[in-house]
Amino acid sequence: MNNIKNRFSIKDLENLTGIKAHTIRIWEKRYNLLKPKRTETNIRYYDLASFQKLLNVSYLNNNGYKISKIATIEEHKIPLLVREIASQSNMESHAINSFKLSMLNFDQTLFYNTYESLLKEKAFDEIFYEIFIPLLTEIGLLWQTDTITPAHEHFLTSLLRQKILINTEKVQSQQINDSKKAFVLYLPENEIHELGLMFINHELVNRGYQSIFLGFSVPMDSLLDLQNYYEEIIYISYFTVKPEKADIKKYIKDFEKLLINNGSNTKLWILGQMLNALDLENLPEGVTAFKSIKSLTDNL
Repeated sequence: MNNIKNRFSIKDLENLTGIKAHTIRIWEKRYNLLKPKRTETNIRYYDLASFQKLLNVSYLNNNGYKISKIATIEEHKIPLLVREIASQSNMESHAINSFKLSMLNFDQTLFYNTYESLLKEKAFDEIFYEIFIPLLTEIGLLWQTDTITPAHEHFLTSLLRQKILINTEKVQSQQINDSKKAFVLYLPENEIHELGLMFINHELVNRGYQSIFLGFSVPMDSLLDLQNYYEEIIYISYFTVKPEKADIKKYIKDFEKLLINNGSNTKLWILGQMLNALDLENLPEGVTAFKSIKSLTDNL
């Protein structure tokens, strides 16, 4: 099966660009901006070139160009104009569009080129907060609406993972840390979404803290071993899909019993969408919830 998506419904285009289907139809009829194709069974669809053009048109439109004006620009000049505007301002939304395009085409070169051009203007943590986090939020929505396949998501997240690892290693290689206080980062059993946690690890190391990254699907009792090595431990975990809503209260209670009550200086910091199932005002002592990675790193 070919995973490269090269046929898009109007609903796909709406999900990918944020432009309502109704508006796309008006742009198509009134200004002849897109030319949908038809399948053998006469169903309308759009190809990758149409999607790319629509991304560029919406970018110009968001940057003050009227649709009637864009319709008069020669087709091959539209991407050049987009690049020119992006180099002067509003780099973020252009970069997000480029990363989306690289994902849909499984195009590593476009990913690397976009990333390298961002690095000329921004530090890695700025790229993460301003571009990667909004991008990941959009990817999650595209995946839920079946606009992209799991293969697309894996392709993009593995490239993001690579960038976090490279930047973390750069800082780690210059660091000697014999602190008696440690941050221990782990994901609970059957939780595999580790990008957010990996970035928190980068931020901790970058600020000179002792950070131990254990990765995904860690059983709670194996965390106990670390209590012998450090006088103070702050565990950090990210609950994206696990523990499930029905189990999360019990998980926190078990953690308190097993780890917090066993170490005089043991705390747990938690993030992730599963926190919606908790009463955040009444968490056990030693447990702190954070709404975002930014709020956690600001707290450092």
